[in-house]
Amino acid sequence: MTENPTAPEGAALPDSAATQREKKEEGKFPKGIWIRLFAYLVAGHVFAGFLYLLFEVGAK
Repeated sequence: MTENPTAPEGAALPDSAATQREKKEEGKFPKGIWIRLFAYLVAGHVFAGFLYLLFEVGAK
């Protein structure tokens, strides 16, 4: 016998607030990852610019 005899079998029961919050945050990355990604992108471009500068100066 089912716990809720008035609900049809397989019917979705309402989610609790915690479950809804988990579903909402499920597709999002933590804030720290975005900060680290931005820092790596900036550092990578600065390093690439430095290498470009070295090749330009070395070619002259």
